[in-house]
Amino acid sequence: MSFWLSIAVQTPAHSAIAGPLTYRSEFPLTPGSLVRVPLGQREVLGVVWQALDGPGPEQAGRDIRPVAGVLEGLAPLSANWKQMVSFAAAYYQRALGEVALAALPPQLRDLSTAQLARRLRRDAGAGPVEPPVATDSIALNDEQARTLATFESENGPFLLFGATGSGKTEIYLRAVQALLAREPEAQALVMVPEINLTPQLEARFIERFGSAAVVSLHSGMTNPQRLRSWLAAHGGAARIVLGTRMAVFASMPALRLIVVDEEHDPSYKQQEGARYSARDLAIYRGRLEGAKVLLGSATPSLESWHHSRPAAGDEPGGRYRRLTMAGRIGGGALPRVRLVDMNLQPRKTVFSAALVEAITQRIARGEQAMVFLNRRGYAPVLHCADCGWKSECPHCSAYRVFHKIDRTLRCHHCGFTQRVPRACPDCGNLDIAPLGRGTERLEEHLAELLAGTRRPDGQPLRIARIDADTTRLKGALESQLAQVHAGEVDVLVGTQMIAKGHDFRRITLVAAVNPDGALFSSDFRAPERLFSLLMQAGGRAGRDADYARLNGSASEMWVQTFHPQHPLFDALRRHDYPAFAAQQLQERGQAGMPPFSFQALVRAEARTQEAAQGFLQRASEAAAGLAGADPITLYPPVPMTIQRVANIERAQMLVESPSRAALQRFLAAWHPVLHAERDRAVTRWAVDVDPLAI
Repeated sequence: MSFWLSIAVQTPAHSAIAGPLTYRSEFPLTPGSLVRVPLGQREVLGVVWQALDGPGPEQAGRDIRPVAGVLEGLAPLSANWKQMVSFAAAYYQRALGEVALAALPPQLRDLSTAQLARRLRRDAGAGPVEPPVATDSIALNDEQARTLATFESENGPFLLFGATGSGKTEIYLRAVQALLAREPEAQALVMVPEINLTPQLEARFIERFGSAAVVSLHSGMTNPQRLRSWLAAHGGAARIVLGTRMAVFASMPALRLIVVDEEHDPSYKQQEGARYSARDLAIYRGRLEGAKVLLGSATPSLESWHHSRPAAGDEPGGRYRRLTMAGRIGGGALPRVRLVDMNLQPRKTVFSAALVEAITQRIARGEQAMVFLNRRGYAPVLHCADCGWKSECPHCSAYRVFHKIDRTLRCHHCGFTQRVPRACPDCGNLDIAPLGRGTERLEEHLAELLAGTRRPDGQPLRIARIDADTTRLKGALESQLAQVHAGEVDVLVGTQMIAKGHDFRRITLVAAVNPDGALFSSDFRAPERLFSLLMQAGGRAGRDADYARLNGSASEMWVQTFHPQHPLFDALRRHDYPAFAAQQLQERGQAGMPPFSFQALVRAEARTQEAAQGFLQRASEAAAGLAGADPITLYPPVPMTIQRVANIERAQMLVESPSRAALQRFLAAWHPVLHAERDRAVTRWAVDVDPLAI
């Protein structure tokens, strides 16, 4: 007797096979079971989606292939997990099998049934862990106690709007602690936006709940580590899962609490493959699982801020419950923001004299300073003053960045790297020079300016740089951060890697050197990202109130700008996120932009820009009859900001609607049209729903 099964497998990209495939089995299998099945000439992992009464009409007369094997010893994936994957695949316009299989650890996809059986026998006996009883060693202040009480007594989702240093992490710890005290078998998921923020949060949770109850899930782990963590979460042994955006798909059968820290961070949006938002999926999963969801940020995304708006008059409130913690722990003050008008500085000034003096004074008192510039490398471009040559990448419509430390020109888009030429390749001029500044050049210039500065013990100052270049080796970031925490570094220079999430106790001065680029960007989200980044960077200063009182100095944030009168800087100076958000939401409402409308981008890649735009134009014309009565706007196709990467031309087209449901209906109907209109000239295309960068 044969049993017919619908099984999700990862089909080739753009194969137009979006749903599960039909296989047969000699015995019934529970939906959610993991199986090995043939696909073409290969044997791949699949997820049993549902049992069928028989093969469908499209399979009539075909030889339905049998299931090759079952991964025994693993409990089936839950119905809620399958529902979330189905929703994500439909909403973000991706194949079901692609999302389902990408959510599983890579090593699980490669293991045979026999190999998995051996692995499970080796890990046998790892049942649910009972975390040690956590002790409340840290007393909550009034704001924290009030916030926690509201969270425990009301329904969510919740947005915790807490100033930097207000103690949001302690709220997360107490919420997990209360959950585990109530429900011994419950599980909690705590997400952070970036891998480099995982170790310090993991240390806090292990200290509170023990190492056996806590596992991590992120792409920086080895495949065996990820499989071990996934199995512990799937089997219920892990009570707390800490992870980046991929962790939103973790199989957690007893999930009762989801925390999304720094919920505003763009890193929660996947930028390749299924372009999902882990923050938005966390909200959906919480509703599906009956789990409470807590979003936390000092600078919430404007979408979350809008969704948490209180009711006003006849206007209904948002779907989220807003919790506010405006003060810092221990009575510490937020840093004073000082704006430096660079129009009044001598030409080509990098650090104003007042800022250099302020940094010098901090070092002399034994304090630390942080200098922030969101551009790595020595200089963004090399150029020849005689003929105008610039270090363009031959494969991209971008410049190769000059890295002085290894004397290379490196493209940060395609990776093409060459040694710095001895002379201008076009005219032979020996005097080619860097143009602009990155963190590497900033570090060098700062060392020159502070050459005579001494620490309180008479030793010369120490400057460290943390960016993607200095943290490539495994363990490098942890080592550098440990030096900062230990007081071995006086001035820390870096990109956004150091600007958010880190609890630097001795930093009392933060400086943003060149933040003006985003003020007049064509991307309507650029001001939001800049304000958030500056607020987060400033939040690294003065986090230890006792340390500040001991030294008798208030913390400061210096911002060097050519536009000191800009409203963004006025709100920043007052630490007034609500005012900034109100102004931005008013502008977006008038322009009909998110969160007051809903968008999707269709991106196309081809060997020529004409082919890429031609595909999008044909798809747009073919869509004319699909929208029906739905209010859908299709804008003309245009080149992307960096239109050529690795010799591939890129174009995009924006689709917009005031109705999320209408946009989803249109995209579902349009998807077959996109498949049909693609020709051989188009190498790849993708739909990005709710895009963060346009």
